[in-house]
Amino acid sequence: MRTHLSRRRRAAAGATAAVLGVAVALGSGLASPALAADPVTLSSIVLGVGANEAQRIVSWYSSADTAQSVQLAPTADIVNGEFPATAVTFAGVGAANIATSGGYNRHATVTGLKENTAYSYRVGSADGWSAAYAFKTQDFEGDYDFLFYGDPQIGASGNLAKDQAGWTDTLDVSLAANPNAEILVSGGDQVETANTEAQWNAFLASDKLRQYPWAATIGNHDVGGKAYEQHLFTPNTDRSGAYYSNGNPASNTSGGDYWYIYKDTLFIDLNSNSYATSQGGGGDAAHVQYVTDVVKQHGGDAKWTVLVFHHSIYTAAAHAKDSDAKVRRNDFPKTFSDLGVDLVLQGHDHVYARSYLIKNGAKANPDEKPGAEDVFAGPGGVLYVTANSASGSKYYDITKPDASGTNGPDPLKPNEYWYDSVQNQEHVRSYIKVGVRSDKLVVENVRSGTCAAPNASVELGNSCSNSADTKGVGSVVDKVTVHPYHGDNQDIQVNVPNAKPGEFGWTIDGYNGLVDLGTAVEKDGDYFAAAGSINPIKVSDSRRSLSPWSLSASVGDFKDAGKTFSGSYLGWTPYVAAAGAGAKAGNAVESGFGTDGKGLAESRGLGYAEQGHARGTALLSADLDLKVPADVAKGNYRTTLTITALSS
Repeated sequence: MRTHLSRRRRAAAGATAAVLGVAVALGSGLASPALAADPVTLSSIVLGVGANEAQRIVSWYSSADTAQSVQLAPTADIVNGEFPATAVTFAGVGAANIATSGGYNRHATVTGLKENTAYSYRVGSADGWSAAYAFKTQDFEGDYDFLFYGDPQIGASGNLAKDQAGWTDTLDVSLAANPNAEILVSGGDQVETANTEAQWNAFLASDKLRQYPWAATIGNHDVGGKAYEQHLFTPNTDRSGAYYSNGNPASNTSGGDYWYIYKDTLFIDLNSNSYATSQGGGGDAAHVQYVTDVVKQHGGDAKWTVLVFHHSIYTAAAHAKDSDAKVRRNDFPKTFSDLGVDLVLQGHDHVYARSYLIKNGAKANPDEKPGAEDVFAGPGGVLYVTANSASGSKYYDITKPDASGTNGPDPLKPNEYWYDSVQNQEHVRSYIKVGVRSDKLVVENVRSGTCAAPNASVELGNSCSNSADTKGVGSVVDKVTVHPYHGDNQDIQVNVPNAKPGEFGWTIDGYNGLVDLGTAVEKDGDYFAAAGSINPIKVSDSRRSLSPWSLSASVGDFKDAGKTFSGSYLGWTPYVAAAGAGAKAGNAVESGFGTDGKGLAESRGLGYAEQGHARGTALLSADLDLKVPADVAKGNYRTTLTITALSS
């Protein structure tokens, strides 16, 4: 009588919560519930940044005050446009819009995102969902790029359609060139008139704002109404009166300061419309305290600190000599230097300007040359960058320095301001790309248009000095690499990647020969007995999870042509032949002969390891014990031992 081994492997994975990647829209436009008695219109959907890279905030408008949510699923799980039953929902909250906006606003914070994953989402309820949109997460550690856009200010040219076309084109051009950009940062002034929804609709028309997270900033054209807050909910936002220009969050104005951390970068966004206590708010002093508190509380969790606010303080055009710019130029720089801020991004002046490194309100290094491609921050050195128009709705021309206050000339180039390393105005659209690297920031101003349409300001009569042949779309206006200050000591960095998950598996150790139990021996005329051992089984487990595993086995009936006897007559005694991987032997199982036992006719444990076991390799085996009734017909019988592996 003989038996041999065959193998069947089965892995049972433990359940995991899957929240959802690629930046491709599954649909555009908006969907209303089919056949609903009162269809709910869902509009103005925009994807925003969350408190960290594992979050996003989705904001939208609704025509009805009903319970709504964001539904999220991995894009790979969407079949024929249908979200799976495993899709996750996040409840939307909000309130009625101001009368001029109409309807209601909602927002929901999506949490628990996994890195390097494509997700799809939609908003609404079972009574009606919007179209689905998609975004992707990337690695939550390491280098990344973000894009900064100055003043779309839709409606500023007087031609809404032309402004929308220019803004949409900049988004298309910049993201085609940088498809893996991870966040889109606003310089403020999304629209020309705070509560004009036609302008907001034009600003939000591009599906790119549903595929890439928008980090909003309040500009002076956004602040005069609640539409900004209705459309663009932001994380960690302090809406105290101090951060509203009039000191009254309940008034028909927008405000608040906020912060978030994205991949080792601490972003702090300020409502620079509030700068003087005479207006009613906390003014610049409140912002200074806010930045100080946030950096002290959270700066240790980041390697870079980036500030964003609308009103540029080191700029080159019409607003360079504004009285409020001079106030901020006095109030902010020393604190920013003292706190180790690396980069300040601004808008408002519709011109491109890159400062020298500024320390405590003065040029940090008197020897820094204009247009230097590499700058070394030293202690307290901060780079200030002003973005030109991203839509082409309005440009401001460069002005000349004078002796008023802090607007004097640069000794190295007397026709330009002392604080500006680079100034540029060609009347063409542009955006700023910031590459965040392990030990440098790479800041580039990139053309997204030319003198040709779409360029509303130029189309409507403004001059243009750009040559598309040499300064075409995608060409670089200016590029600088900022090297941070490390003090007198040496910083040491190492990048630890995700460990390989490891594997669990088993094989027959060596040749899988027939397990021959030989010729059974008759015992007292009552039964036949035979014994032997299975071929050793090698179990290997290198998984970091240290999850439990087990091996079990069973046999069917022994057969020889038309003759048969039950596999229940076979028993065994498992043992660990070579220790490792936390292996423990299964329980001995008696032959079922003479009892009601099932022997190995039922699945029995050969070996196992518990949660938290050591990684490694083990050999498992078992001594077989066969007792066959004496009345079984003579024959050469075989069965198959089927092995099953379970791991979680």
